[in-house]
Amino acid sequence: MYKKQLVYFIAMFLCGISAKAQVFEVGAVVGGSGYLGDLNQNKPLKISGVSAGAFVKANINPYWAFGLHYTYGKIKGDDTKSDNQDFRDRGLNFSTALNEVSLQVDFNFFEYFAGGGTKIFSPYIFTGVGGVLYNPRATYPEYNGIKYDNVKLRPYKTEKEDGKDAVPYKNYSLTIPYGVGVKVRLKENWGLFSQIGYRTAYTDYLDDVSGKYPSTPINQYLSNPTGATGYGPVGSQRGDFRKRDTYMFVGIGISYTFVSQKCYTF
Repeated sequence: MYKKQLVYFIAMFLCGISAKAQVFEVGAVVGGSGYLGDLNQNKPLKISGVSAGAFVKANINPYWAFGLHYTYGKIKGDDTKSDNQDFRDRGLNFSTALNEVSLQVDFNFFEYFAGGGTKIFSPYIFTGVGGVLYNPRATYPEYNGIKYDNVKLRPYKTEKEDGKDAVPYKNYSLTIPYGVGVKVRLKENWGLFSQIGYRTAYTDYLDDVSGKYPSTPINQYLSNPTGATGYGPVGSQRGDFRKRDTYMFVGIGISYTFVSQKCYTF
């Protein structure tokens, strides 16, 4: 009898924690992506590619949620399409896929989650920490009979550091996500949301552009494909002076929340 009561007490205690502390949520999101860096310095809302992602969250209560997120996106930049004449003279371009994994925390301003709460919608903010994989590529005209079509730029070491040609930069980086959105409960456990989020990447090489012009001929060509006068002197500044690139994901998504309806009885 004692053992049965103990088992019952433990089961009800765990059920109470589950009901009050956590409901699990899964979801997917699609949208666009963009970036701020050396080839786009002042248009934070410019979309340059597509994005898609998925997540799983634990809703601690109607206000707080913690989640594991994966997002894929594509970003690009092209000096020849810039409204800045100096950029058009420089003539750089790049594109890269982004593969991001992050841990994020949401804060809902209203008492909301898809499986319950007193509100059917809520604005929210989020932040966290993650990592991103990237590998910038570019397409340029022929050089010495070779056309550089969608070539990976990282192995060419297109910059100088401290008086010597740079080693290839890492193709991964720590990233800090942050953003805002709004959630709406649709029916029962289903929810709809839309959000925009920026990521501060702890690298300046999402676009392959950061420091100073290199010295070897092929590297000089890939860092100054137009051969424009005033660009490309060895050791001169190649990009802007900001030390980190930023990228952005914007999208709309749907989620499903798993909520226990009742506890086991004995």
